[in-house]
Amino acid sequence: MAEKIVLIDGHSILNRAFFGLPDLTNAEGLHTNAVYGFLNIMLKILEEEKPQYLTVAFDVHAPTFRHEMYDQYKGTRKPMAEELRQQVPVMKDVLTAMGVRVIEQAGLEADDLIGTIARRCEAAGMEVSVISGDRDLLQLATEHTQIRIPKTKRGGTQIEDYYAADVKEKYGVTPLEFIDMKALMGDASDNIPGVPGIGEKTAAKIIAAYHSIEEAHAHAEEIRPPRASKAITEHWDLAVMSKELATIRVDADIDYEVSGAKLGNLFTEEAYTLFQRLEFKNLLGRFEVQAPGSGVEDSFCTVEDKDRALEVFARAAASDRVGAAILRDTKEVLPLFAKQAGVSGAALCFGEEEIFCIRAGAGLKPEEILCHLEELSGKTGCFSMFSLKEKMDFVTPQAPKRCFDGIIAAYLLNPLKSDYRFEDVAREQLDLLLDDRMEDEKRACFEAYTAWKAMPILEEKLDGAGMLPLFQKIEMPLAFTLYEMEQNGVKVEAGALKAYGDQLAVQIGRLEQEIYGESGEVFNINSPKQLGVILFEKMGLKGGKKTKTGYSTAADVLEKLAPESPFVTKILEYRQLAKLKSTYADGLAAFIGEDGRIHGKFHQTVTATGRISSAEPNLQNIPVRMELGRLIRKVFVPEEGYLFVDADYSQIELRVLAHCSGDRQLIGAYREEKDIHRITASQVFHTPFDEVTDLQRSNAKAVNFGIVYGISSFGLSQDLSITRKEAAQYIEQYFRTYPGIKAFLDRAVAQAKEQGYVTTLFGRRRPVPELSSSNFMQRSFGERVAMNSPIQGTAADIMKIAMIGVERRLKEGGMRSRLVLQVHDELLVEAHESEVEQVKEIVRDEMEHAASLEVPLEIDMHTGRNWYEAK
Repeated sequence: MAEKIVLIDGHSILNRAFFGLPDLTNAEGLHTNAVYGFLNIMLKILEEEKPQYLTVAFDVHAPTFRHEMYDQYKGTRKPMAEELRQQVPVMKDVLTAMGVRVIEQAGLEADDLIGTIARRCEAAGMEVSVISGDRDLLQLATEHTQIRIPKTKRGGTQIEDYYAADVKEKYGVTPLEFIDMKALMGDASDNIPGVPGIGEKTAAKIIAAYHSIEEAHAHAEEIRPPRASKAITEHWDLAVMSKELATIRVDADIDYEVSGAKLGNLFTEEAYTLFQRLEFKNLLGRFEVQAPGSGVEDSFCTVEDKDRALEVFARAAASDRVGAAILRDTKEVLPLFAKQAGVSGAALCFGEEEIFCIRAGAGLKPEEILCHLEELSGKTGCFSMFSLKEKMDFVTPQAPKRCFDGIIAAYLLNPLKSDYRFEDVAREQLDLLLDDRMEDEKRACFEAYTAWKAMPILEEKLDGAGMLPLFQKIEMPLAFTLYEMEQNGVKVEAGALKAYGDQLAVQIGRLEQEIYGESGEVFNINSPKQLGVILFEKMGLKGGKKTKTGYSTAADVLEKLAPESPFVTKILEYRQLAKLKSTYADGLAAFIGEDGRIHGKFHQTVTATGRISSAEPNLQNIPVRMELGRLIRKVFVPEEGYLFVDADYSQIELRVLAHCSGDRQLIGAYREEKDIHRITASQVFHTPFDEVTDLQRSNAKAVNFGIVYGISSFGLSQDLSITRKEAAQYIEQYFRTYPGIKAFLDRAVAQAKEQGYVTTLFGRRRPVPELSSSNFMQRSFGERVAMNSPIQGTAADIMKIAMIGVERRLKEGGMRSRLVLQVHDELLVEAHESEVEQVKEIVRDEMEHAASLEVPLEIDMHTGRNWYEAK
């Protein structure tokens, strides 16, 4: 069997990966999506082809004759996006680390290098596969050279394959004739102008008939349609230039020996190190190498003797700083208490050579180790762990002021990451690369060491960024508050939840039958494709947007049609009810514990703005716009002898905006306790305050809240169903009314452009890398982020301060009442009936005095026998 070589067009595949994948950045802020996508395509190809040789060709930035020729015709070429440009040298470094032959040569494009190598290899009796996103390379196809064009569809990579016969079948021309076809039709993506007025189909017919542009020009008067005949005659110079631009050289003078492209082991130690830095975690499993040794592990010491363990704990307690980690046995589940399930020991570090793994055994029980760990957390100068909230069972309640969570610190320094692990902290702060496949004991030791070693580094960086007070006074105490809330949980009446689901099922069934009756047939309402056919073909509704997979039936499309179509209104209602049933009526039941309560998770390191998020289940997405959605709150109830006290900040983001902007008009309105939306309507619509209509107030409310989120005239016009011109006038008049707000928003964007981030009143930073993007939509998004993040982030900080205060006061008072839920700007307390008035006083005091602003913070507070009544 003949040997095979794979040739990859480097820039072309990088470009395809860049536009085919969402933006990715590593901890250093380096864009990585193109490199990651390239590697996935390359590895997929290699698994399919199983070649003996591999070469990747790149263009050199120095101009070639084709570049100069095109520039003379049409000026300068469109520059490469900066986010992609910075990934090119990284891609070359990765390929070099993997031992892949990389070739580039000044004066030659990658196409010329590939064409020349392909012909040489084929002449030597080899099979050739060329991988490129550019169809220009179809001219290289033969019986032994295959052109493979990857395409990203529905999140996956599909590949079109072309030998010479496939090109002829697809386009009706031979591979060499494809050059002439390209000369006529042009290709803007490859800077080939072509002949104006001649598209792909016409070009294919002309070349299939005359085989070359020269023959076509000689018989121009015979060509049909007449406009094509005229175009070839009038633009012959462009056709000639385009052919030269489209022709790939197959005889270039290059220094290339195929033996230098022999494939070896791609997954080298050097490549492993690079993949870790680039955070390609999904690809690390392909490696069989170990991460480079750090020398730290030489100090690891395993302790299984009880007396020795007690000595280590005593030395740790006397130290000024301890890093700790829980050792869990992942191979077996130990018969321990529920909170200790799987725990087989702990790791401690209190010096460069003081790193111990204390394992259960020899008379030392796991629960004893954890008990000593809890005592240690209250004795040492600083107790450092990662993801502390998840290990709070093993931390003394007296420890908050001594605790340091490296994950929370890393999140504050880079809130744009999607997840945080101790391995990431080790790499980013200590330049320590750790192998994901370490055995449990070694992993625990490294975790404890990293917690100890990184703590002062992270603290110094937080201090330098002005976020140390935020970390110490808000985020660390909050971890303890969230832990208490998770332990408390909230009671759910399972029977009422089932009845709610049954009620939804009846209404869903009724709607289904009505929809089938009006459409005249039974179809899958949840299938966008089938629904699109019903709406836009069978029922003939206007406004259908056809995509490659059918008509779009997205919510925004249907919402525009709903006012004119009761049928579409029923479809939207059906979707809402189905979502309520699957996500809440059915979904919540799975999370009810044996105690009848849901113990959800609260996360403080997920959102870039600093807002708390919830999961397992997500209680922050419970619908509030439709009454049937709000009714789900009825199933959340307090224990017998308790009431719910619910407090919700009133317009907190607008109040924060008034303070941050210093706008006297807005501040005055709040101080006078006027209806802010009615005042805005009066000013924007030039209407006396007492004559403002409900519609005007509603529209003004949309403007008020929209401004906080940097709404555009287009967005406002969509929200209010008005023209963009009217919306622009609303916004313009709004800024005339509140000039301080316009100045503040402009300052926020300017700061973000200059410094790369915006800050909240409490110093929280939100990086805005989108502002430096080459993509207009990304930059526009960045501007909205810069405007909104200081407001939303400050509101989130205020809520956190209030939560910490409420929970602290309840504990200090020895009260039975407990904080159970936080949803956006709302707190829910399960108050003992004997403590309701005291709880209300505490909640009001802590929430209204969480921050000192130019305008008062106000809350709406209610009590009830269930969450619905209390809200």
